[in-house]
Amino acid sequence: MAESMCRTLRDGSLEGEQAPTLTIRDTTASPFGFHVFSHVLSQLSSFILASKSQSRCIVIVAFSRSPSFYVDLLKRRGIDAKSSHKCIQILDCYSDPLGWKDQLMMSGNFTDVSYEVSLSLSCVCRNVKDLDKLYSLILELGKGLVGQGKDCFSVAIDSISSIFWLLHSDLHEVKVTSALEYLSSVVASVEPLHQTANGQRRDLENLTLLEQNFGEGKLQVRFKH
Repeated sequence: MAESMCRTLRDGSLEGEQAPTLTIRDTTASPFGFHVFSHVLSQLSSFILASKSQSRCIVIVAFSRSPSFYVDLLKRRGIDAKSSHKCIQILDCYSDPLGWKDQLMMSGNFTDVSYEVSLSLSCVCRNVKDLDKLYSLILELGKGLVGQGKDCFSVAIDSISSIFWLLHSDLHEVKVTSALEYLSSVVASVEPLHQTANGQRRDLENLTLLEQNFGEGKLQVRFKH
């Protein structure tokens, strides 16, 4: 199932879509969504570097992990993010999401070596609450890679707590998760193997349901026709 998701992102948009999108959902009972996210990110990055994807590059928006984490993750998968900077960029929303460290460093009252390292690896977003600025930074990084032509770039967002994204559905109202699912070409849900009737999720209209069982959870993948 995971490979089908990767191929959907690799092959590009369907008729009527501007871009393929993937929502990955997990719960506290089955918190394995980030493992799925990491796998899809690695696979899509490999496709892009091998020129086998409609996208020419990828922008990773790092909320829940540091930029160095993603550099190490991709390195373990055989991808050198530092030497692949023309195809892979990281927007750091993790190291200093509210700009506090930056203000302290400017005043000379704070030194953080790990933060300074992150500055060399990525572009830093210093106010994640400013969504317009966040959107502009993502576009700036992507267009900086592909130029002003018609070439496409992918966006990977590792958390929507505050295009593919990881969503912790326990933390959001049903109308929020439903809206994100409606926008998605593919919806992946990581669920416990044994689930009560009250915990069953409704199938989305016009979606094909596929299931794959794992040792501690179940991955459900829904594709739009």
